[in-house]
Amino acid sequence: MSQALQYLTDEHGDRTAVVLPIREYEKLLEDLDDLAVVAERRGEPVVSHEDFLADLKRDGLL
Repeated sequence: MSQALQYLTDEHGDRTAVVLPIREYEKLLEDLDDLAVVAERRGEPVVSHEDFLADLKRDGLL
């Protein structure tokens, strides 16, 4: 994470929000999307690497 983080505080000095560079924010959103996809696909059957390569070769893609 960047050192460019800034915090917004309330009148008591308690942190209430974070200001970060847009690139950092966009990367966090991308990571969140990736995690959502992983969670959605958790129950799908697993294909071994060898079987995956064999399927690609069979289909003429490799």
